Amino acid sequence: MKPLEIRIGADRRSLAITWDDGSRAGVQASQLRKLSRAAHQIRSALEGKEHSFDDVTIVSAEAIGSYAMRLVFSDGHDRGIYPWRYLREISHTQR
Repeated sequence: MKPLEIRIGADRRSLAITWDDGSRAGVQASQLRKLSRAAHQIRSALEGKEHSFDDVTIVSAEAIGSYAMRLVFSDGHDRGIYPWRYLREISHTQR
């Protein structure tokens, strides 16, 4: 499963994704930031440290090969790599 199109919302608070099967999904920046698989984020979750990412926006997005994308957030977090499969999984939880 690969995205055909990914657009950052005008307010930078969401991604709109069109998948190769024709389905579409929207994912909030706050949710993407919360679900980052970066080591620091995983460690915080394991330690039970809750963070609010309600005010976080997406600064930029870049393709990582043909399998993922990297998102940079307004809080400076730039280590989150989102493989297509994981991004699809996240997008299904937003419905």
